Amino acid sequence: MSVFKNLMRTVFGGEGARTESPVASFGDDALKAADAAARNGRLNEALERYKACIQANPQSLDAHLGAAAVLVDLWALDDAVAHYEHARRIAPASGAVFSALLFHRHYLLPVDAQALYDLHRTYGATTANAPQSLQPAAEIAQQRRLRIGYVSPNLSRHSVGYFIAPVIRCHDRREFEVFCYYNHALSDDATRTMREAADGWRNIAGIDDEAVSRMVRDDKIDILVDLAGHSKANRLGVFARRPAPVQMTWLGYPDTTGLAAFDFRLTDGIVDPAPQAEMRHTEKLARIDGPFLCYEPPADAPTVTARAAGAAVVFACFNNLAKVNASTLELWARILEEVPQSRLALKSAPLNFPDTVDRVIDALERCGIDPARVDLRGWASDRQQHLDAYAQADIALDTFPYNGTTTTCEALWMGVPVVTLAGEVHMSRVGASLLNSAGLGEFVAKDADDYVRIACGLAHDGERRRRLRGELRERLEGSPLLDHLGFTYQLEARCRDAWHSWCAEQRLS
Repeated sequence: MSVFKNLMRTVFGGEGARTESPVASFGDDALKAADAAARNGRLNEALERYKACIQANPQSLDAHLGAAAVLVDLWALDDAVAHYEHARRIAPASGAVFSALLFHRHYLLPVDAQALYDLHRTYGATTANAPQSLQPAAEIAQQRRLRIGYVSPNLSRHSVGYFIAPVIRCHDRREFEVFCYYNHALSDDATRTMREAADGWRNIAGIDDEAVSRMVRDDKIDILVDLAGHSKANRLGVFARRPAPVQMTWLGYPDTTGLAAFDFRLTDGIVDPAPQAEMRHTEKLARIDGPFLCYEPPADAPTVTARAAGAAVVFACFNNLAKVNASTLELWARILEEVPQSRLALKSAPLNFPDTVDRVIDALERCGIDPARVDLRGWASDRQQHLDAYAQADIALDTFPYNGTTTTCEALWMGVPVVTLAGEVHMSRVGASLLNSAGLGEFVAKDADDYVRIACGLAHDGERRRRLRGELRERLEGSPLLDHLGFTYQLEARCRDAWHSWCAEQRLS
């Protein structure tokens, strides 16, 4: 995907996802030239062209957003966020621009949980004036069959799809009627499978927020669930209009929305421990007894293969490159130093760009890592090819403070143990939740030294790694992480609790 298309998806919610667009098209020759350079992977050139546009017109929203998107792919997140902040000052009324800023702020160090919470609350205050729909005259009956609606741009072969597909399929149809509101033009085999499993399916790409809100009201949805948060192609503008009696957020974003229109956020006790997490959410936290999600491995995943005897230990991280930072590289340097013949494999979409590879190599050298010991791989469009890469990995190193989610599940499914470092906020505790759910709590580090100790200890214990490689898939199959029916039952219980609360409030009003 070109950087320009990625920009539009990040900021404006996907191709045709909504009619809101605070940015004019890239109209003049200078912006067109910058876009062309970005589209063709000439990121350094594109950045210089965007900067020239900004110098000529400091209030050019197009140029700031273009520069931000290029800087994300160039692995320069601090600079990217600075441009998103400037874009927000130019277009303070744009919820899409604000969401892009919030999303990318999670990559910055140091993590300031209070500042992030305050910024989300500011978002909520600036969008609170969205015209709220009249709620449908829902039947106030606690035990009746409920209509639940899921809103997402990712009901496809996307990370979110691996976690929502089993829930759509496993809902108890005696208790729940399932509707999906799909905010993307893409349709693939995963989309078709989810559409067939749902009771109602609405394509909302290109339909404005007010019209989607009317659609939700007409469908008489009782509980509307957001699966995107502030990630790209979100439809928070629909939720701001309050089309359903109960509104929840779950799964697709590692933080509060800041939007008062949400009643609950679905989570668990490890990833959002009480009572600290309550102080960082505008939503009430509805905790599931177990992991906050369940994973469905790809049916066509390759079989787990044994590593060659005597092969050098390969540490791997296939997370989004934006989650890798200088602090992480410094710990990885310590690990490589303690395991002299080992190698490091990094795999991420921005590594397709030569300009980004150059920056990564410079950062490796600054941290004392010999680039000759590192394999850098770009994005693989074929899922089997992507999963096959784990055949050459021994230990997966999770990123911090922003942990992986799908990558952790994939690594475990492919027989590769994952070492994670648990922090204080949701995005820093996902690894702890997943590994504890899989019975692998011994790989959750409490601090940086512990992280190095666990990784190096595993690297030096070839027999343990061999045993884990042969056992992990079976262990996952018997764990809560893959208990689709059990997880869906827990989710339904939290939804029913939320519905009971709403019914009680209506009787008192």
